[in-house]
Amino acid sequence: MYMKMDEQFKKELAKTNKFVNKVYEKMNLFPNPNEEINVTTAEGLTANKIKHGLRYCPCFIVQGETKEEKRKSDNRVCPCKPALEKEIPEDGVCHCGIFCNKEFVEKNKTI
Repeated sequence: MYMKMDEQFKKELAKTNKFVNKVYEKMNLFPNPNEEINVTTAEGLTANKIKHGLRYCPCFIVQGETKEEKRKSDNRVCPCKPALEKEIPEDGVCHCGIFCNKEFVEKNKTI
C-alpha cells in the first residue's frame, strides 16, 4: 500500500470506491476480474487525491508542482481520456487495469 491506513486515508478510500463505482455505472464499464488490481489502483488513486488534490492515475508520475503546472502537463486524471478513447475500446482495459469492458471481463474471468 502507498501510505499508512490512517483515518484520512480510510475516509478518502471510501470516497474513491464510490467514485469508481459511479464510473462503472455511468460508462458501462466493469471491475477487473483480478481484484488485487482494483484494490491497488483504488489505493493509488486515493494516495494521489490526498497528495495532489485529484485522482491522478497511479500508473504515471504526476508532473508539476502547482495546480497550474499539473493542469498544463499531460497528467492523467481518472478516468483519463486515453483510457476512454483508446485503451478500453482497443484493449478492453485501461492502462491501470481498474476499468474494463464486458468482453475483457468475460475473456479473463477465473473460475
